Amino acid sequence: MSRRGTCAPLPVRFKDWHAIVNYNEAMKRIVAIDIGGTHLRAALFEGENTKPVFHQIVDTRSSEPGVFDRLVGVVESVWPKDGKVEAIGAASPGPLDPYSGTILRTPNIQEWVNFPLSPNLTKHFNVPVFLNNDAKLAGLGEWKFGAGRGYHDLLYLTVSTGVGGGVIANDRLVQGFHGMATELGHTTVDSNGPVCSCGFPGHLEAFASGPSIVKYVNQELASGAKSSLQPNPGLTPRAVADAAKSGDALALEAYGRAGEYLGIAVASFLHTFDPAIVIFGGGVSQVGALLFDPFHASLLKRVFHPRYLENLKIEMAALGDDAGLLGALAFAEISLSELPDQELQDRTHG
Repeated sequence: MSRRGTCAPLPVRFKDWHAIVNYNEAMKRIVAIDIGGTHLRAALFEGENTKPVFHQIVDTRSSEPGVFDRLVGVVESVWPKDGKVEAIGAASPGPLDPYSGTILRTPNIQEWVNFPLSPNLTKHFNVPVFLNNDAKLAGLGEWKFGAGRGYHDLLYLTVSTGVGGGVIANDRLVQGFHGMATELGHTTVDSNGPVCSCGFPGHLEAFASGPSIVKYVNQELASGAKSSLQPNPGLTPRAVADAAKSGDALALEAYGRAGEYLGIAVASFLHTFDPAIVIFGGGVSQVGALLFDPFHASLLKRVFHPRYLENLKIEMAALGDDAGLLGALAFAEISLSELPDQELQDRTHG
């Protein structure tokens, strides 16, 4: 049964929770930014409208210096002329520390190591800045605006270039002590498995991400496997999926393997979080039965009690490419509503 929740996460730790800021919900303006290895996106949202007033995209040019300056530029391009904005919400790849607003390291932007993104943006724009992991915020966006509306307990997984996740438990975003919880793609599903992009063996991402599917196909081809596909460093997950739909045995095996390990991981996530709904996003998840038939079979074999599956919904994400922006919007809204008055003043004018 669908259940609607209204509470959500606090981005920072406070000693005093008594004074809660009251701002005009109908008139609020928030700038949301989504930081990617390819593009930097910024959007201005006003009131309760989830359609942005302004929206801009620029190339990240992640291998070139000056990414922060480019980010400031795209934010300035959507900033209202009267300058009145309550906050900025920011979605970024991690690992990062949402409590201090620091990006510890991000694979696509080499110059950002222990980079204080929120303090730097606050200094420039003189508003509070709330930063969090992009996969977490995509999950938060789906919970507030998308396929997860009405649920208290939600598990979100994006299966794409990497595998990321976010969890809502009892209407709150799971953050963890360091703010680094729910790195679900880095769950070990086979300690003797292939090396993940992070350098450790056997993580879910090393089996189910798009690059891992392509890598497996190329390795099998190099070992003499028969296939309509040819060894190719430019091979794409879509090309593998197309071959699988044409009946190619190796391509079917590659997606079957990915689905098998995805089921292993999600069974563990069910045991850990007991969600009411599991939402899948990301390009690899769009292939449908190629991935999800073996996923369901694997999941059924590994859930240790059928109660975990009773009334469990498994849905596709609804927000598409806007999940990061809308998650950043949701995070900023929720964070503002729970920010003590003195802390708001300090962050805005300090």
